[in-house]
Amino acid sequence: MQVAIASGKGGVGKSSITASLLYLLKDDYSFIAVDADAEAPNLGLLLGIRGWEEEKEHIGAKVTRIRTESCIRCGICKDRCPYDSIYIDDEGNYVVNELTCEGCNVCGLVCPVAGTITLEEVRSGVIKKATTPYGFPIISAQLDVGRPESGKLVTEEKEWAKKIMDEFNLAHMIVDSAAGIGCQVIASLGGADIAILIAEPTPASLSDVQRAYKIVQHFREPAYLIVNKADLNPGFTALNEWAESEGIPLLGEVPYDKAIPKSMTLMKPVVETFPDSRAAEALREIAGRIREEILG
Repeated sequence: MQVAIASGKGGVGKSSITASLLYLLKDDYSFIAVDADAEAPNLGLLLGIRGWEEEKEHIGAKVTRIRTESCIRCGICKDRCPYDSIYIDDEGNYVVNELTCEGCNVCGLVCPVAGTITLEEVRSGVIKKATTPYGFPIISAQLDVGRPESGKLVTEEKEWAKKIMDEFNLAHMIVDSAAGIGCQVIASLGGADIAILIAEPTPASLSDVQRAYKIVQHFREPAYLIVNKADLNPGFTALNEWAESEGIPLLGEVPYDKAIPKSMTLMKPVVETFPDSRAAEALREIAGRIREEILG
């Protein structure tokens, strides 16, 4: 089974909850974890990863190159670039800013000198594998600054994870999605069997988790909800009311607990570092429901 954990909004505690659930489920199930936030991966940090066993470069992004020896310095490319990625250096050469270039090739199409402007493939990022201190493997990725293809990185992460599942006969893949509803989240939710949505009781979080749920509906996946920092805004009932109206089962509520940020600084799940905390107690109950209702 492939389980995707998403939130829509960043900062709701999705990765910290995911780390604790992985810790609580590790003795009962065989699985691989995937950190599908290639722009800001942190699940490995929360699981105490201090080094990676294997890395693979992802080549696929395209950027423009201008051959100075054949450039006639007409300036057409600079004028037509929709991203203002071409500038003139101190020597009067036309140069491409690779951090902002989108590889659209408009400049190459308008250049009057054939072969002067070309598109070249460059690295988009790196995908990494490690074994956590708790025995299960994790796949993560890091998008290079200014590069596109975050969604393709996540897709490649999941493909590598599937190969590891087949090789070691692992039963499940648990994917920690990125915030938002962009390419990474779509790639995370695509192919999943179950989506677990995490939100906090605020209007902003409700709005964003509703948008994430639309992607879940697109893929026709069953969804469950976990409310984090549940006592943060006791007068706000709209989140639970929305979930009930959509038929989304509530897996549980996690109270606001200072033990969670303390455990993050220790690079360990809160259920391990502070097992008697209110948050840890709630997470154990949620893990029990996941065993009963999702993983079986």
